[in-house]
This record gives sequence, C-alpha cells and structure tokens, in this order.
Amino acid sequence: MDKVIGLDIGKKRIGIAISDIMGLIAHPVETISREPEESAIEKIKQLCKDNGVKKIVAGLPKNMNNTIGEQAQDCIKFTEKLKNEYEIIYEDERLTSRQAEYILAQTGRKYTKNKQLVDLKSACIILQQYLDRK
Repeated sequence: MDKVIGLDIGKKRIGIAISDIMGLIAHPVETISREPEESAIEKIKQLCKDNGVKKIVAGLPKNMNNTIGEQAQDCIKFTEKLKNEYEIIYEDERLTSRQAEYILAQTGRKYTKNKQLVDLKSACIILQQYLDRK
C-alpha cells in the first residue's frame, strides 16, 4: 500500500498528516500557511512527491445537518487544484477540531495559543478515520 496524506484545510492554515507505508497509522507532518495558495499547493505536491503519495484525504467540514456549506465548498475548491495529479477522498471532519482540543488537553498540551497544534492533530484524526475504515 502507498502512503496517504491527510489535510485539514482551514482559511488560514493547513494541517498535514501522513500514513505509514502499511496504511495503519497517521503521523503529524506540519502545518503550513494557506496563503499564498499557490505556495501551499506546491508544498503539498512536493510532500506527495517526496513520499510517493498518490492519494490525498481531505477533511470536509460538513454542516451538522450533513449539508455542504461555505467552508466545505472552500475545501472542495482548494482540492480541485490537486485532483488532476492525485486521487482526492473527502472525509467528514465534523467536530475533529473539538476532538483534537480534547486530546491535546488530556495530554497536557497547551493548545489555546497554538492553533497550529490543533490543525495538525485534526489532520491526524481525519486521516486516521479514513485508515481505520480501510
């Protein structure tokens, strides 16, 4: 199995996680700035190239009533720039930020002033959800 990259795409930052070669465990990679968008796309492409990734799991922030809102449309628009080169899979990411905050709080990590840490943990949760189903 090839490695898979997971993305938590926000308005300001993108959390990135990657699977192990067996496709069992998601590992945090980094958080990058979304702006300028072209630079963020190139950074993701380079990570994919460096790790032999062909599949990207992007968190899709659906509304609580399961509809596609403004944030989800923004995520889809962003990933459209990657779909010609990579298989894009959307993973429901409702409440992953809250889950990430809870996990970080339980481990004693200070996340309230470090939103990058939450984005990174959210990317891991999104990717791990996908890997667990496989």
